[in-house]
Amino acid sequence: MASSSSTARKPELRKDAINNRWVIFSPARSKRPSDLKSKSPATYQQSQKCPFCAGHEHECAPEIFRVPPDSKSDWKIRVIQNLYPALSRDIQPDPNYQDLGNHRVLSGFGFHDVVIESPTHPVHLSDLSASEVGEVLLTYKKRILQLASVDCIKYVQVFKNYGATAGASMSHSHSQMIGLPIIPPSITLWLQAMKEHFDQTGKCILCEIPSKELLIDESAHFISIAPFAASHAFEIWIVPRDHSSHFHHIDNEKAVDLGDLLRLTLRKMSAQLNNPPYNFMIHTSPLYIDESWLPCSHWFLQIVPQLTVVGGFEVGTGCYINSVFPEDVAEVMREVHVQK
Repeated sequence: MASSSSTARKPELRKDAINNRWVIFSPARSKRPSDLKSKSPATYQQSQKCPFCAGHEHECAPEIFRVPPDSKSDWKIRVIQNLYPALSRDIQPDPNYQDLGNHRVLSGFGFHDVVIESPTHPVHLSDLSASEVGEVLLTYKKRILQLASVDCIKYVQVFKNYGATAGASMSHSHSQMIGLPIIPPSITLWLQAMKEHFDQTGKCILCEIPSKELLIDESAHFISIAPFAASHAFEIWIVPRDHSSHFHHIDNEKAVDLGDLLRLTLRKMSAQLNNPPYNFMIHTSPLYIDESWLPCSHWFLQIVPQLTVVGGFEVGTGCYINSVFPEDVAEVMREVHVQK
């Protein structure tokens, strides 16, 4: 069992070939993997003053679009501007850097949007049906394609913060999207690492069949795995079976299939880890990328439950310490049974 194997394990360093960094696995810092639970579970109460709820649309920042698009019918999903954006869509875009000696400055032009996933306050993403989660994913796709038409936007980050300690300032179920005028450094490193693996092996690293010990669940078009060198305890990736460089190339059938596996994963995580706060991020290729990079770049969805605190060692070195081996995570998660 995972519990017995974890107690026999010794500390180990593993190289994360996708993010090009080392991770320390130190099982002595934790209890048995099956005993690890969130100490601060995400808890929400019904709010009568929530601006994201149906009937309070006038309290929100301007709407970009809704699903369905008919303004006379009840909406299921709304995409709105973020009331407190990290970047401003009102600044004149300028693709040129200002050189200030040893420093460079770029205009803070960009887009920061909120995707309200349900009109009902108590309903969370994992409560939705597969087709409803698929609609949320297709909403991401639609907005990415809109942002791709803006010349200065080079990358769109889709992410979700669930729970206050994971960064959520609103308890109503929502996710966010930021259109950036740069390619984030982590994405550049990710692409370079995948290209290096491809040049050495002739294969995309995420197309290679993972060890059965790391596999959690699978669907027609996707698999969920505990990554070999996970930076965080109970970190899970959902990866397309077929090679795909861009998330926004997903079609309707695959969106529903992904929606089903995503909600299953979130439900299992909630049941096993005491409804932990979490973040999920969609890691995809830059909007416009040289064709030579397409065979080696493969998008995936990363889910990170907030079970531990990042300390000075991680901040100082960029090297994470994980108390749970991914093989044990996968074994525990495979044995979790939830209602589908």
